[in-house]
Amino acid sequence: MNLGIKLLVAEDDPNLGTILKAYLSQKGFTVTLVTDGQAAIEAFRNDDVDVCVLDVMMPVKDGFAVGKEIRRLDKRVPIIFLTAKSLEADKLKGFEIGADDYITKPFSMNELLARINATIRRSFDENKPENNIFNIGKFVFDHSRQTLTIDGNERHLTSKECELMRIFALNFNQIVDRTTTLQKIWKTDSIFAARSMDVYITKLRKYLSADPSLQIINVHGVGFKLTQQ
Repeated sequence: MNLGIKLLVAEDDPNLGTILKAYLSQKGFTVTLVTDGQAAIEAFRNDDVDVCVLDVMMPVKDGFAVGKEIRRLDKRVPIIFLTAKSLEADKLKGFEIGADDYITKPFSMNELLARINATIRRSFDENKPENNIFNIGKFVFDHSRQTLTIDGNERHLTSKECELMRIFALNFNQIVDRTTTLQKIWKTDSIFAARSMDVYITKLRKYLSADPSLQIINVHGVGFKLTQQ
């Protein structure tokens, strides 16, 4: 169920962090574990994260500061705070920042898993766009579920893969402007972001190769085009 879903877990307790990573990896998630707030921000910037699980009390930058920065970068990605504090004021602060859930320590691994899955379902439902299912060649692309399916074989797409695929689907057989796409998905047109987008386009080309009639072609000096032969 969770294959392909990427979690960013920020927890400064090395024992708990190791347990969380091992458990969530066993449940099918791809887990990036960091131990301080600055590392969490850098990991979020450098990876394609689907859900953030942030400890509130961390060195360098606390979880609330990290949550604010992540919300500035991405208003949609789900954020779950972990904390030993049970004060209502702290919970309200977390939700004001834009948290999707708040778990008080100690908690069971089963509870954490249930809350992560519930947050993912809510996030997909709330962000469901008008045009969410596309027939592209032999593929069915479901934006709300972040899936690309061919001949009954379903692949879960990461958030950036999904948003990039939706732009191609909405502009099928039309040129997709490179700079506009970078600004829309990466919020910047920096060289790093451009290289990152090239990596994701290479991944989409690989996924779509199951239907030889589909191609993502480069339009020199402008952008890209998803076409069907």
